[in-house]
Amino acid sequence: MSRIAAYIDHTLVRADATPDQIVNLCQEAQEYRFAAVAVNEVHVRLAARLLRGTGIAVACAIGFPLGGTSTWVKWYEARSALRGGASELDVMIYLGALKSGRYDLVEQDLAAIARLCHDHGALCKAILECALLSDDEKVRACQLAVAAGADFVKTSTGYGPGGATVDDVALLRRTVPPSVGVKAAGGIRTYYDAIALIEAGASRLGVSAQASLQILSEERVLLENP
Repeated sequence: MSRIAAYIDHTLVRADATPDQIVNLCQEAQEYRFAAVAVNEVHVRLAARLLRGTGIAVACAIGFPLGGTSTWVKWYEARSALRGGASELDVMIYLGALKSGRYDLVEQDLAAIARLCHDHGALCKAILECALLSDDEKVRACQLAVAAGADFVKTSTGYGPGGATVDDVALLRRTVPPSVGVKAAGGIRTYYDAIALIEAGASRLGVSAQASLQILSEERVLLENP
């Protein structure tokens, strides 16, 4: 049995994702026992129906990938996802406010979604898009996410200028308390990528559907030929 699958959010958030591909995504998640599938809001109800009773979470991207919508728009999208069966929301923070020092807006924006998540018994993951931030900004973003009630901080959307790095994961892990998870996402394509990020402190990995299967294939070969 895979030792790494339980870290992976098996992800398909492309604009051209079809319902048939979501069905396949959920079948793979059940076969390999991934932690979650991650989909866009339009596919939440389908994924939730297919995964009901399996113990595999349905994660939904909110305000994705830019975070450039109002709190009300994010809140409404989040409510729709939660009502549709999502149990985890990956929420892009208000990055422009962070860059301009409007920390109150960053915290208030995320707190509204975190409260909604917790009212529904769901987890809130705050996406920081670390490739656009200085180390000081990454630390401040983590502090604001914790204050807002986020359950995870996440390195990247996978659509920014860079993905997860070992250094960023280690910085996030040092900054947030042990009760808050760290999700690495973006550019994770090999088993060795995944292991390095877990060793740096990642408790969840956001991996594209194709790369998830490649990682498990590489793990299987290594376990069979130690």
